[in-house]
Amino acid sequence: MTSTDLADLYPVDADHLQRLHTRLERDAQAGDLLDIAYRTVDSAVGPLLLAATPLGLVRVAFANEDRDGVLLTLSKRISPRMLEAPTRLDPIVRQLDEYFDGRRHTFDVPLDWSLSQGFRRTVLEHLNTDVGYGVTASYAALARLAGSPKAVRAAGTACATNPIPIVVPCHRVIRSDGAVGAYRGGPVAKRMLLDLEREG
Repeated sequence: MTSTDLADLYPVDADHLQRLHTRLERDAQAGDLLDIAYRTVDSAVGPLLLAATPLGLVRVAFANEDRDGVLLTLSKRISPRMLEAPTRLDPIVRQLDEYFDGRRHTFDVPLDWSLSQGFRRTVLEHLNTDVGYGVTASYAALARLAGSPKAVRAAGTACATNPIPIVVPCHRVIRSDGAVGAYRGGPVAKRMLLDLEREG
C-alpha cells in the first residue's frame, strides 16, 4: 500500500493561508469567540510569547520555556478558544518596546491575574505596585510587603512562577546577599533587565 502526499494533490498557497487566518481572526473577534489572543515578539532578552484575554495580559513567556506547553496550559486553565491575533496585543508590544528603549518605567496595560491565586497573587500584586523601576528588593522584604514576613520561601515561589514577568517585575527581587538569584527567563535575562533599569 502506498501513501499519497496530500501537499502534492492540494498545493498550499501561503498568501491564501494568511488571508484565511486574517478572516478567522476578524470573525472570532467580531463574534466574541476569542478568549485568548497571542503573538511572539522580539526583545532585548530574546523572543517573548505574549498572551492576553479580554481582561488583560495573562502570560509572558521566554524563549527558554516550552511554547507549545505554555499554550496548552493556557488552553487548559483558561480557555481553548485561542488564536494568534497580533493586533490585540499591539498596546503591550508598544509599551515593551518603549521599556527596552529606556523610555518607559511603568506599564499601564490591564492585567489578567487568572494564573495566580492566593498568596502568590498577593505577592505579585505588591511587587507590581511597591517595587519601582531601578529598585531592588529581597525576597524577605517582599514577604513583609505581602503581609507575611516569615513566608520568604513562598514569596520566592511566587516570583519563580510569575506568569507575567517583565511587566510584573520579579527581576527586581534579588537574594538578601545581593546575588541575582533564579529567574524564569534565566540569569542572563535577569541581569540584562536589572542593568537596563540601572542605566535608565
